[in-house]
Amino acid sequence: MLRGRESLIRLVGKRRRFLPTRQSILSTPIQSPLNLCTDKDGKFASIESSEASSMVDISDTRNKMEDFEGGKKLFDKSEKVTCPVCGNKITGDCSSVNSHLDMCLSSKSAKKRKLTQRTLLQMNFCSQSESGHIGNDILLASCDENIGRNDNHVLDNFKGVEENNSVLSNSVLRLKSASQIQIDDVSKNPNYGNNTDDAMIDRHSISVKNEASNTNNCCDVHTTLDDISGVVLETFIVGRKFSDEKEINDRAGILLQRDPHNVKDPNAIKVISAHSNDSKVFGFVPRELAQYLSPLIEKYCLSFEGHVTVVPKHTLDAVPIQIFCHKALSNEMLEDDNVELFRYLWRNVKQVIGSTKHGRSGTAKYQQNFCVLVQEVLKNNLHLFLDDEKGFLESFNSFSDDSQRLFVRLYTRKGPWFRMSNVFYSEILDLVKAIKELSASGYFCSFEDTNELLYDDMNYILNLLNVSELREIMCLLKQSCNFGTRKRELIASLLSSYKDNELCSTLPSMILERTGTCVKISSKAELLLWRAERLFFLNGEQDLSSFLLADLGIIKYPTYNCVITEQIFSNRNALLAYEEAIEVAQMIDQALDENDNELVLRCIKISESRMCNAKATETSMSETMVTPLTCFSASLVYSKVLTLGTSFLERERRYNEAINLLKRLLECFTCDGRRGYWILRLSIDLEHIGYHDESLSVAESGLLDTWVRAGLRMALQRRVLRLGKPPRRWKTPSFANLVKRKIDEVHVQGRPLNSVIGLKSRFYGEDDKQCGVEQLALQYYAGEGGGWHGIHTESGIWLTIFGLLMWDVMFSDVPNVFRNRFQTAPLDLETDSFYLVRKSSIESHLQKIHDGMAEEFLITSWELHTGTACRGVNWNRHTLSELRAAVVCIGGPCLALLCRHLAQDYQSWSRGMPDLLLWRFNGDFTGEAKLVEVKGPRDKLSEQQRAWLLLLMDCGFNTEVCKVSPEPTTS
Repeated sequence: MLRGRESLIRLVGKRRRFLPTRQSILSTPIQSPLNLCTDKDGKFASIESSEASSMVDISDTRNKMEDFEGGKKLFDKSEKVTCPVCGNKITGDCSSVNSHLDMCLSSKSAKKRKLTQRTLLQMNFCSQSESGHIGNDILLASCDENIGRNDNHVLDNFKGVEENNSVLSNSVLRLKSASQIQIDDVSKNPNYGNNTDDAMIDRHSISVKNEASNTNNCCDVHTTLDDISGVVLETFIVGRKFSDEKEINDRAGILLQRDPHNVKDPNAIKVISAHSNDSKVFGFVPRELAQYLSPLIEKYCLSFEGHVTVVPKHTLDAVPIQIFCHKALSNEMLEDDNVELFRYLWRNVKQVIGSTKHGRSGTAKYQQNFCVLVQEVLKNNLHLFLDDEKGFLESFNSFSDDSQRLFVRLYTRKGPWFRMSNVFYSEILDLVKAIKELSASGYFCSFEDTNELLYDDMNYILNLLNVSELREIMCLLKQSCNFGTRKRELIASLLSSYKDNELCSTLPSMILERTGTCVKISSKAELLLWRAERLFFLNGEQDLSSFLLADLGIIKYPTYNCVITEQIFSNRNALLAYEEAIEVAQMIDQALDENDNELVLRCIKISESRMCNAKATETSMSETMVTPLTCFSASLVYSKVLTLGTSFLERERRYNEAINLLKRLLECFTCDGRRGYWILRLSIDLEHIGYHDESLSVAESGLLDTWVRAGLRMALQRRVLRLGKPPRRWKTPSFANLVKRKIDEVHVQGRPLNSVIGLKSRFYGEDDKQCGVEQLALQYYAGEGGGWHGIHTESGIWLTIFGLLMWDVMFSDVPNVFRNRFQTAPLDLETDSFYLVRKSSIESHLQKIHDGMAEEFLITSWELHTGTACRGVNWNRHTLSELRAAVVCIGGPCLALLCRHLAQDYQSWSRGMPDLLLWRFNGDFTGEAKLVEVKGPRDKLSEQQRAWLLLLMDCGFNTEVCKVSPEPTTS
């Protein structure tokens, strides 16, 4: 794969069905100095003509090299998961899970549909506007035109909370979010007692009291424990599939009981039988209600009991209940600093009950989450939408339940066209009415008239037909019909005839006669909702299925506060420029798949002409440090396209054009971690065309650049030593001895299984089983190599240890690095700002690790956050005992130095680590560790691996290289 292709694919994410500005982008005249051209067959013009037309001006290059030396910055798919419906193993990526569950939901087993429907997309982020709770427990702050840049305010996610309660809402939001980890701590660690609980809630209650004094809410200001004693509340029992007792009787007595050990919700409240000796569980209180009832039960010792009011028709349906409370504390025992918190919690309990009573009880979870996503985007990014776009998105809330569910269902499917005769969802009662409403509002485009069909849609429409229907059409049209022909060949034949105007009058009507009504998502709806998803998730890899994955427990996201003080896109023009850049990135990605060299070159020219202009307009970008927000700029996207374009041109031996691109990138991006790669490639390409002096000058000047780091700096140093021999350079560089340092080597012999060049070397191990060189090395070290225990890990275990040791630092309250509830790391983790912004807390934490607290941090993080998604942490590959052994044997000082390097430059140092981590314990409860890079018969160290080994040696690690070679054969 071309260098930069993988990064570009991650940036684009799921490819869009259509690109709205594709034609405009491709038809706009380009003013570019690059001479990129192909012949009439789409192949490159001859090398000679290309070099003659775009040869590097050597004199100009030399002048620029001199400036550079003088200090001017010139060259400045996956793990399997189990489906909860059918029990089959499916691929765990978002699109596969989403598609598979659609199939399961549309199956004819009502039992399976009912079981699955209650697991879809239910989490804290659901139904804020209707349930009345503070959505997502996130502390949000946004920039408003009427508020100064340094002022923060909280964006709540529901409509039911009064404006004059906003200050108190802010405080409880902080309480909920900031105490989440401690709640998990209490729930998962039996050593924590009630005193810890009280201290935790009391500590947060102080701020609540101070802020609550400013509120003017009169209706609840005098609420006491006596007032709520005996008050009847109407709610539901949910989560029936997790119950111990499937059958439930009318008027059955119930009790509420806290369930702090619930892995999905630490605020969970069980509904148990009041008359059963073993307290059988009927289900749970709704999550949005439990988040307010749970602190009332724990802090104020309230108890709730009640009875079932109606027995539902199906055993898994929600069960209506009535509950009333008993007080366990008197008003005199209630401390003053807890009064306001108590009133706030009780007020929100009533609001949740009221909204549930008057809301749409049949709203599907995926429907609610879609509405929440749209509402959040409009609320936080209102300045990025035109009035008609706002009205279009807001109109979705006025649709019927059937229309909303149908749209969400089809939006998450592949499409683009759907044959409505094949669409069935049990929760959609009137499909025809829903189609009409969505079509009338502009969300759907329907194919009901043969005059409406365009040629571009004909291929998709024909794919809706099965093979027998296609053959039938072929026979009726009296075309040659080979019944052994595949579907794609039949479609290609029909399209060819349709394009030649032979079937324009008959084919559409024949298709419509067989398919019936067909619909697709309208281009306007697709554009706006793609934009909404992009603004919500801030990447192209996540979509609505993230809600599903979280609800099914496949992914558990960490707890953190989202403190937002700055908008990602300051204005609409910045957003549109970013969207156009994403389109160019998708076009070049598709062109490479289709081997369309002409389009590839066109995309390179477009990116080159737009990149520097976009960079000049992005005034908010830091000149000295890459910030999290720089990742969402058009210029950065174009730079990724040009980086990929450089690799493409180098593959085609178009070195002059590649040199021009690299020079443009270095001129535009003076503060970027990719400068090391660009400078290295520039030096190599100059050598390719015979300019060795200029190549050496570029390499030497690159070593003065502070953005050239890790393996890339090592590569440039070794390049200078190779090119800088007399007579070009007489003086030996100061770093020569450092680069040439000897790394200890161990040689191991084994019986080879294969010796094919290009394939990974395989050997017979000591147990006569096949193994790789790493496993063979582990066997050697376990035996005659010194009795070491170890694992083959490469970078995995180090990133896991870093994530566990630095968990609290990574998820601390830093503005603008957490923007939604679906992040596994702060946005600035791979930038310099991660360390600089948190420098004091990181150094304090590293000092504790240095002093020997690493094992304690490791165990605490493991117990509190097991299974929680975090960048770099692999919960399944390493056991706690292995991690503890590694941490103890490595020692605090070495661990602190390693974590500091990762914190300062995670992007550069998160790859290339040694293959093996070995450890052994001594008799005095101490241990030692060794890191080993294993190389096969034809392998050699990469520059990144060499840089890591030298760094680890400087940090005090015991390191060596193990070279595995075949045993000598005897004649």
